[in-house]
Amino acid sequence: MGIAVRLRGVEKRFPRVHALRGIDLDIEQGEFFALLGPNGAGKTTLISILAGLTRASGGSVEIMGYDVIRHYRQARRSLGVVPQELVYDPFFTVRETLRLQSGYFGLTRNDAWIDELLVNLGLTDKADTYTRQLSGGMKRRVLVAQALVHKPPVIVLDEPTAGVDVELRQSLWAFIRRLNRDGHTVLLTTHYLEEAETLCQRVAMLKEGCVVALDRTENLLRAGAERRLVLELDGGELPATLLPRLISREGPRVILDLPDLGDLENILAVLRAEGIALRNMSLAQADLEEVFLKIMHEGNA
Repeated sequence: MGIAVRLRGVEKRFPRVHALRGIDLDIEQGEFFALLGPNGAGKTTLISILAGLTRASGGSVEIMGYDVIRHYRQARRSLGVVPQELVYDPFFTVRETLRLQSGYFGLTRNDAWIDELLVNLGLTDKADTYTRQLSGGMKRRVLVAQALVHKPPVIVLDEPTAGVDVELRQSLWAFIRRLNRDGHTVLLTTHYLEEAETLCQRVAMLKEGCVVALDRTENLLRAGAERRLVLELDGGELPATLLPRLISREGPRVILDLPDLGDLENILAVLRAEGIALRNMSLAQADLEEVFLKIMHEGNA
């Protein structure tokens, strides 16, 4: 597999903001990739550069081998972007909107794929409805359909499930997963980090315009978060020798730091020696949200 998106030394300066600071990043063809960061980290600026809506101040950007400036038409044809904002023309129906979008890419006989999009995104019964009459969730579905109408090999989803209901979220991800299995590359930005953890093979984290973490999702979870031991005590106080491990306690439920699984038997031996019985015990690993917060706070005073 080749490289779907290649960024080399990408800079973006605005009059008062240095939004991107030398971004180097490769996203492989067929990857489901997450780009995460707090508000103002540079995610939307980077997507705008990919889409050709903003020109980088320095560096190079390629989509499927096409430079976004020198080979704009090929790069744009290779990309489908679902924007965060709801942008639509109120004077066209859903089907007319998708046909018009097809025309931008020279696709005059695209009704079969449009029908498939309508079915998979739950828009069939809204096909002849004016977009201005749709709910916010339905407008979001139309945006997704517009981004996919030319079957781009690279799909960018900028907060695609912001403010949408559970049903849409599930149906959208089912369809996007299918496209990813079929070979489409997916780049996702989201504030719902459980989505990124579940869907994405690799994650890049941006902070103040810099990539501060880049790895496979499971590696970030393993290296960036502490393992915890969750105990439910059947009476008694936690022995003093275990207090340095204590993370939190609520009633009989205590959470202990457990960086090494080899320490588990020692902890249980201490509890047995003190005559403290357990009602329940489990191991817990911090999720991607906790890892993200830890990385974002590193280096802060």
